[in-house]
Amino acid sequence: MWILILFLLFLLFYLCMIAPRMTKRSQMKPFLGTMWAHRGLHCVEKGVPENSMAAFRLAVKEGYGIELDIHLTRDGKVVVFHDDTLDRICGKKGKIEDMDWEELKQCYLSGTSERIPLFSEVLTYINGRVPLLIEVKQPTKDTHICAKLAALLDEYQGAYLVQSFNCLVLGWLRKNRPGILRGQLSSDLVKSDKAPHYILRFCVKYLLSNCYGKPDFVSYKLKDSHNISLWLVQHLFGAPVAVWTLRTEDELREAQRRFDMYIFERGGAK
Repeated sequence: MWILILFLLFLLFYLCMIAPRMTKRSQMKPFLGTMWAHRGLHCVEKGVPENSMAAFRLAVKEGYGIELDIHLTRDGKVVVFHDDTLDRICGKKGKIEDMDWEELKQCYLSGTSERIPLFSEVLTYINGRVPLLIEVKQPTKDTHICAKLAALLDEYQGAYLVQSFNCLVLGWLRKNRPGILRGQLSSDLVKSDKAPHYILRFCVKYLLSNCYGKPDFVSYKLKDSHNISLWLVQHLFGAPVAVWTLRTEDELREAQRRFDMYIFERGGAK
């Protein structure tokens, strides 16, 4: 009897930990079925690098939603860039958070004439024509980027969602901008040997951090999506799930059969 009681208590505790926000789910309906162009509709072979204005123009032209990434510079500018460092895309040394905007705007993307855009530039260009899926990159505990992002979005009239691997971002939004629809990004993070601590990566993998961030949706890596916590969040609690990154027609078909939103690169587009 005691074993059964303990098991039921543990099960209840576990379900409370992974439970998403139960309100506002109806507000997610306009986004369901959306095809999100991962970092814009990029193709570096054609001179269109990821997270560039050129990639965003192409996505708008084709009518796709846009997934993009933001960082905060040392002097407080919100820029659109994926990696923590410049090495891969710009061929230079340096971390985004350690550099000023004046330095970054001189950097070219993947050997093209495209440069790192300000997030405000992207918002002005998109102007509500397609929805945005904004991934907040916060490599430390510093949440200043959240306030900067919120200030920009307060003035923006288009449709958008915000997501992050860092549950501190979701927690900040929960407290300070509860009206913003927020998503927990995740994958099999325990395979990584990178920071943060293993326990934190374990909690995010199994969506145990949902108790803090209370996401409206989950964004999970398709390859890692056979996860009991993800299944329960989707089927027991009814939270929408986006999957990434879809590069083939087979991956797209699987995603459309099992999930609600689809983050793709060109190979996965119809």
